Amino acid sequence: MFRADVRRFGARAVRVRVDPGTVEALRASLAAEPLPGQLELVAGAESVTVRFDGAGSARRGERRLVDMTPPEAVPLDGPLVEIEVVYDGEDLRDVAEQLGTDEAGVVRMHTTRAWHVGFLGFAPGFAYLRSTEPVQEIARRASPRVRVPAGAVGLAGEYSAVYPRTSPGGWQLIGRTDAELWSLDRDPPALLVPGARVRFTAVRARIAVPAGPPPSLPVPRAGRGLVVRETGLQSLVEDLGRPGRAAIGVTRSGAADRGALRKANRLVGNPSGAAGIENAGGGLELVAAGEQVLAVTGAEAALVVESPDGRWRTVERGRPFALDDGDLLEIGPVTAGLRVVIAVRGGVDVPPVLGSRSTDTLAHLGPAAIAAGDVLPVGRAPRTVVGEPESLPAVPDGSSPTVLDVLHGPDAEIFPAGAWEHLLEEHWEVTPHSDRVGVRLAGQPLARADGEVQSQALVPGAIQVPPSGEPVVFVVDHPTTGGYPVLAVVAEHHLDRLAQLPLGSPVRFAATNATPDG
Repeated sequence: MFRADVRRFGARAVRVRVDPGTVEALRASLAAEPLPGQLELVAGAESVTVRFDGAGSARRGERRLVDMTPPEAVPLDGPLVEIEVVYDGEDLRDVAEQLGTDEAGVVRMHTTRAWHVGFLGFAPGFAYLRSTEPVQEIARRASPRVRVPAGAVGLAGEYSAVYPRTSPGGWQLIGRTDAELWSLDRDPPALLVPGARVRFTAVRARIAVPAGPPPSLPVPRAGRGLVVRETGLQSLVEDLGRPGRAAIGVTRSGAADRGALRKANRLVGNPSGAAGIENAGGGLELVAAGEQVLAVTGAEAALVVESPDGRWRTVERGRPFALDDGDLLEIGPVTAGLRVVIAVRGGVDVPPVLGSRSTDTLAHLGPAAIAAGDVLPVGRAPRTVVGEPESLPAVPDGSSPTVLDVLHGPDAEIFPAGAWEHLLEEHWEVTPHSDRVGVRLAGQPLARADGEVQSQALVPGAIQVPPSGEPVVFVVDHPTTGGYPVLAVVAEHHLDRLAQLPLGSPVRFAATNATPDG
């Protein structure tokens, strides 16, 4: 029954676990008749996660889902996608041995079965395909490959999949296809979408005609904009992201410290979601091409403006300031926090991708990371006044533990007794392997969960516990789905604080029941 399998997933999401055979039926039912406040649906191996527009909508949706009649499996009648495959994969023989057949038997199995999209995750357009007939599970490779080429066809567990782009991977590779699984020129970009049926066809290898040299890119010219002289460790263009596309494997992404971007945009008179610059660690240097108005928020760092004639002045965080043509803004090393946010009046006007100018570092969507010599175009100034100077929230400086409020995660009950208390009592430390995908923590490892979970949706702030027992707290570029149990979720009011944790800083967790709208 649903009553035992409906669980909150943070403040604004609800996960519903069902029989794997009814996942698509539930997803299709909720897509056809959305719940009040429903924003998007993310299917998993045996669950559907519903994301809502607020905590109140999530609470009401949870009650509706608890009372819902369990769905029945329905015949799949989505669009049929035929994919031609050359079956010459590196692991074809190994798969044949696992199945107790020969290589031709693997091809027969793969081409005679009817497959359908179970869910998407791991990467944009990466569809986990289920067979309508029972399938013997295929063990993943003991050592994942560092590089799996785009178009590789693989098997793992009960699933088949086609890699939409070059990426690491541990699936057993049985062939390759020329089918374009992901294209931004298509709507939707993913060839395989929830509900689609898939049929594989064996073909002979084709002779590849070498492509001509790529067209040369135009040399950027410094019109009205910002010329990048130094980038620091990492500088990215970010706005508030691309929500609503998790069903095709695309997470929201956007500014890691969303509050800092909104505040910086208010200060320069922009709409709150205008694209700005997110810089990790300081060290960014920008030269104004034309007169500009900027504001800096987020992490603390010294801000110095130097004019072409050598005069210099300091400017303050949380206060708009003007740059004349040729002025240089130097952002020093951060002294507290991690990410400096810079807004420019008019916004950074790079071309949007799927409705957003954000760089998604995991999915490789959006503009490339900012490089020295880049010229960032600035849009037309809005017909608004600049904002009044504002006080900025304190950011972690690493001198004492940063406390993050957490809610119980949807898998908390499958952890051994004492795991929740261990999470709250331990002094964790942010490791150097942390990034916009996840904050990795070191400390006394947590006890493993009493059971495994199938791939399920993830949300910002989800605290996943891998086999090492050291938690990973997901940030804005998290994958859309993940296969480790989620013990806790960072409360929404502390997600910006999470984004500002300096590397090496101490962290503590505190239990809370607080939600944004009560």
